[in-house]
Amino acid sequence: MTSTQTNNDLRLEKRMLDLAARAALRGMGHVEPNPLVGCVIARGDTVLGIGHHRRFGELHAEREALAACARAGHDPAGATAYVTLEPCVHHGKQPPCTEALLDAGIARVVIARADPGDISRGGAGVLTAAGVEVAWSSASAMALAVADPWLKRVRTGLPWVIAKWAQTLDGRIATRSGESKWISSGQSRKRVHRLRGRCDAVVTGVGTVFADDPMLTPRDVRRVRRVPVRVVVDRDLDIPLDCALVKTASEVPTVVACDKVYTRATITADRREALESAGVTIAGVPQGPGGVDLSLLMRFLVEQYDASNVMVEAGPGLLGAFIEQDLVDEAYIYTAPLLLGDELARSVISGRVAASLASGRAYELARLKRVGNDIEAIYRRPDPSRLGD
Repeated sequence: MTSTQTNNDLRLEKRMLDLAARAALRGMGHVEPNPLVGCVIARGDTVLGIGHHRRFGELHAEREALAACARAGHDPAGATAYVTLEPCVHHGKQPPCTEALLDAGIARVVIARADPGDISRGGAGVLTAAGVEVAWSSASAMALAVADPWLKRVRTGLPWVIAKWAQTLDGRIATRSGESKWISSGQSRKRVHRLRGRCDAVVTGVGTVFADDPMLTPRDVRRVRRVPVRVVVDRDLDIPLDCALVKTASEVPTVVACDKVYTRATITADRREALESAGVTIAGVPQGPGGVDLSLLMRFLVEQYDASNVMVEAGPGLLGAFIEQDLVDEAYIYTAPLLLGDELARSVISGRVAASLASGRAYELARLKRVGNDIEAIYRRPDPSRLGD
C-alpha cells in the first residue's frame, strides 16, 4: 500500500468514525448507564446507514445502523461498519451486536475503543474467528473519547465528573463581594442548563447555597432528558432549612453530604429530623482533604443513584477540593469579555498549594466554540488507558 493510499484510508476512517461519534452523542442523557455508541455502515466512501444507541434497553448502535440500511433500501453485505466501541458478544436487554453484523454479511469492522466489560468484551475476536476483517483505529479523537464516561465507571467504579464555571478574561468567577450574576451570557447559561438536563447529579457546596440560593434544576431548555439529583457538600450540616433546595426536596431528589459523625451526633438530631422531613437524604461521608472524602461521595452516587455523569457547579473551595483529589475529568469553561483587574476578586479555584507548574493538573483542549460574545472551552483530562486499547 502506498503512502497516498494509507493517508486516504486514515482520512476515510476519521470521517466515518467522526460521523459515528456525533451520532453517539445524541444518546447522552438517554442511554446511561450504558455507553454512548455510534455506528456507520459504508461501502467505500458512500454511507449506507447510521445508527446510535438511542435509549437504555433499546437497540444498540450496530442494529440501528443496519435498520437504517434496510429503510434506505441498501444491502450491507460486504460493507464496512465503523463503530466507536467494540461490538458486544453477550445477551442482555438486546442480543449480541456481533451476531447482527455477521448475519448482515458485514465484511470489515473498524473499531475505535475496546470493550473492557467482563461479559460484553471479546467482540473483535468473535468477528475475526468468523472471517470478518477487524481493524482498530485511532484516527478520530471524537470516537476515542465518546465512551470515556462509561469506560471510567467500568474500570474505577467512579462516575465521569464535569466541572463547570463562568469566568472573566482574568479568570475571576465573582467580585470581591461575591457578585457573580451574571458573568456569562444568557446563551451560555442555556447551554449549561441543557448539560444539567443530561447529567445524573449536580454537586455544589453549602457556601454556594448561602450565597446564591440555587435550584440546580435544568430549566428553559427544549428537552430535559434527566432531572439530576442535587447534592450539597456540607461537612457540618449547616444548610439553611428555608433554602430553595430544601423547600423543593420533596419534588426533586436532594442529598446533603456531611461528615459521617454528624449523622449520629446529638447536636444535629433536630436538624437531621427537619431535613429528612422535608425530603432531604442525608449522606454521611468520612472526612477527606479539605472536607468530606469526595471520592467516596462519588462512589455513593454510583451505588445509590446509578450515576454515570456528575456535574460540579461550585465555588473555588469545593472545586479546588475536586481538583486536589484528582476527580475532575472534564471542564466546561465559559469566558466572558469582561476584565475586573481586582486582585481580591474571587478566583476559580482555591485551597491548593502549587509550588511548581508540574504540580498543576494537565488537561487537553477538546473543543472551542463561540457562544454569543462568550467563549465555551471544553477541556478533558488525558486518558492514558487509551494507549492500551
